[in-house]
Amino acid sequence: MIQTVVITGASAGIGRATARLFGRRGADVGLLARGEAGLDAAAREVEEAGGRALALPTDVADYDQVEAAAAAVEEAFGPIDVWINVAFTSVFAPFDEIGPDEFRRVTEVSYLGFVHGTQVALARMLPRDAGTIVQVGSALGYRAIPLQSAYCGAKHAVNGFTSSIRTELLHARSNVHITVVQMPAVNTPQFSWVLSRLPNRPQPVPPIYQPEVAARGVAYAVDHPRRKEYLVGSSTVATIVGNKIAPALLDRYLARTGFAAQQTDRKAAPGRPDNLWQPLDGPGGHDHGAHGIFDDRAHGHAPQLWLSHHRALATALLAGALAAVMARRRRPQGHCGGSRLRYAPARKRARR
Repeated sequence: MIQTVVITGASAGIGRATARLFGRRGADVGLLARGEAGLDAAAREVEEAGGRALALPTDVADYDQVEAAAAAVEEAFGPIDVWINVAFTSVFAPFDEIGPDEFRRVTEVSYLGFVHGTQVALARMLPRDAGTIVQVGSALGYRAIPLQSAYCGAKHAVNGFTSSIRTELLHARSNVHITVVQMPAVNTPQFSWVLSRLPNRPQPVPPIYQPEVAARGVAYAVDHPRRKEYLVGSSTVATIVGNKIAPALLDRYLARTGFAAQQTDRKAAPGRPDNLWQPLDGPGGHDHGAHGIFDDRAHGHAPQLWLSHHRALATALLAGALAAVMARRRRPQGHCGGSRLRYAPARKRARR
């Protein structure tokens, strides 16, 4: 069955890679973002991969624009089966260097944009009692770090409101599903166009993964939406578990390392353009693609992701490995060595 899929933030990064993946599945894909150059390129990639695409320039901070985009997708392709919220923006700066209008803008895009997408999706899915919503979250939605207070706050909020909606759907025994995919550091163009007041160029905190890894995590969540959330990358698992075990220790560690870890050793260019208020890939602009500038440091595979998607097999392999270790530990000393030790004294007595 051909799915109708809507992806916000589809012009670059995780959204762009996810759009290509669903294009290869032959899906009908509604592409929402502000940047028209990126959207047009994403639409071409979806169609070249075998799907159909509809590019819809949309600012997800504006509910009316999101509603209009959803209506256009259903008019073109029919009922929406899957809605994937990805779009976000951010500011890299100490909290006291972020203006109130800038903080509000990040919140409106990175949190309320998810709220708006979820609202228009549910308005269509609930009457049909069918559909899936996937929120692209972050490990930073559990463990906040310095210099990203607006983004971390938004991702924490996404987790909270999604959990509330999930309980309401369970109460109603609805067949509509909602889940979150928590992401690690990903090599996306955001580090080249995010508003930054850092002295050096911003960078993701290693380990860094390619957006295609994230896209595979999103697609798996679409196919298996009953779980509360999915974690992509071992660093995401370690961050969330570590924050549950020793949050105060992580506070001190991040206070010591978090500033330097989010910057390269190259000075930031003065007057560096950013996309907080206007897209850098607007009309006549440059398409930035799915990848950022860290290809040489980014991983194209995540073993943890494979293990999480094959839990029964992973459990069986682990159990088999543990059984082999235990069997080896229980194995008695070699027969020959044991015989020599046991009978040597008797032979010595025979010689006397």
